[in-house]
Amino acid sequence: MTGTGMPWREARGVGDRGEDRACDHLVKLGWEVLERNWRCPEGELDVVARDPRGGLVFCEVKTRRSTRFGFPVEAVGVDKARRLRRLAWAWLEAHGQRGASFRIDLIGVLLPRDREAELEHLEAVA
Repeated sequence: MTGTGMPWREARGVGDRGEDRACDHLVKLGWEVLERNWRCPEGELDVVARDPRGGLVFCEVKTRRSTRFGFPVEAVGVDKARRLRRLAWAWLEAHGQRGASFRIDLIGVLLPRDREAELEHLEAVA
């Protein structure tokens, strides 16, 4: 079980569907998705992308089925933002781009069972 009472496998499936929606959204905006679910000892980056202006963007995707515990974007606090920056620096180091400029975006996806998905994209959150 996860902290939400949802079995882990089901929660992972919800998260995967949210990331699929987020990537579809980015591609429709003209972005190039460079990598998904990049892992290192420090953790995982959901999506690494390049925006149409050539900017490198690390996207954290938060997905929920309802707003019962708040909106998806509310799940990222100060500690998570710090961790995302550390993960971004680790990605840059691993890809020989140390010191490159980047930004971190947050994409919240709401996947209710009874209506269309909703997506909120916040730029430069961390």
